[in-house]
Amino acid sequence: MLHVFQTFFSSSMASPKKRLQGLVAATITPMTEHGEINFSVIGQYVDYLVEEQGVKNIFVNGTTGEGLSLSISERRQVAEEWVTKGRNKLDQVVIHVGALSLKESQELAKHAAEIGADGIAVIAPFFLKPWNKDVLIDFLKEVAAAAPAQPFYYYHIPALTGVEIRAEELLDGIQEKIPSFQGLKFSDTNLLDFGQCVDQNRQRQLAFLFGVDEQLLSALVMGATGAVGRPTQINHPTQTSVGKELSLPRSPFLLTGVLYSEIYQLCGQTRFWSVPDQSHHDSGIWDSNGPTPASTAESLQGVY
Repeated sequence: MLHVFQTFFSSSMASPKKRLQGLVAATITPMTEHGEINFSVIGQYVDYLVEEQGVKNIFVNGTTGEGLSLSISERRQVAEEWVTKGRNKLDQVVIHVGALSLKESQELAKHAAEIGADGIAVIAPFFLKPWNKDVLIDFLKEVAAAAPAQPFYYYHIPALTGVEIRAEELLDGIQEKIPSFQGLKFSDTNLLDFGQCVDQNRQRQLAFLFGVDEQLLSALVMGATGAVGRPTQINHPTQTSVGKELSLPRSPFLLTGVLYSEIYQLCGQTRFWSVPDQSHHDSGIWDSNGPTPASTAESLQGVY
């Protein structure tokens, strides 16, 4: 079914060169059993996405990539490795550079530009939270200004940030303040908000990337131009060892917990997400929905 989504995005979106659209993989950050980043796997991961799944856009150091659980040094190294290994293979590498510290977020934005990333994304700061649209835009503006030539995306994920400023409100006039603003990664279940984002900004050629897998079909009807998440890495179920036993018409989102384990087998370990028999990691569970931290399983289900 994800092949259908790829066809939909490629055939229905007449877009300028380099516009971010279609399927975007939210990448895992692979770890060794000692909790160190396993950089040796990333090249294989790139080849798997491109050659096996046909996915050529990635979102690095986001929620799935545990970006905010990594040190600034680790985030820089992970970004460098994905850009390097993806050169001449991937179409777009977008780096999430959000942080609680404005200075750290600016540092990561500058670094992304220096290594040749194709765009940057930022979540709202979530400890001392912005209390209205203007405060949030001021923060985003300062980060974007650190890498003014980089396409800039706002990562809207209120379930984790606790920042409930509606995306539709935020988009009103944002390009006047952030000229590099190119779109939104919308990881929320409020389809009314998402629909209004699309309806009120149709003439602006923005990217509307949807990040809640269970609602993607509805988002497509509303005008989503792309999807960011884990199932984007499971393109053709019949090409996987597990998928051969499963019927093709089933929704890929129902298969995520089973097939996504192949990505975890490739990566080996993660720092926060748990896989079977990894007792040395933070307490977690593996169930039919895939790997989730036990303490936040419900809030994270399907939101990337």
